[in-house]
Amino acid sequence: MIKGFGGIFWRTKNLDAVKKWYSEVLKIEIGNWNGAIIKPHSGNETIFSFFTEDDPYFPTEQQVMLNFQVFDLDETIKHLEQIGVPLEKEKESSEFGKFIWIKDPEGRLIELWEK
Repeated sequence: MIKGFGGIFWRTKNLDAVKKWYSEVLKIEIGNWNGAIIKPHSGNETIFSFFTEDDPYFPTEQQVMLNFQVFDLDETIKHLEQIGVPLEKEKESSEFGKFIWIKDPEGRLIELWEK
């Protein structure tokens, strides 16, 4: 029945700053309609998962965490270093892949994942 996720939508306190950050940091081309269409590539998957309210995987005051799958996590880290975006946690590897975390201008923790 489910074909895939149709979108992620949220409110922001500073639209221009958030658009600029996502465009520069994550290279998401934000259109003048304040959004972007991200088309999946072969090998890309979207994970839909629930966490209990007290799970420490991401901040408990944050109701939703975005996860973006990247092609090359080491290249992504180099890009982030070049533009001065700090990692919130060191790179982790598991049977699910490699992960890093950064924060957007409004303090939302974002997970970047290489499968």
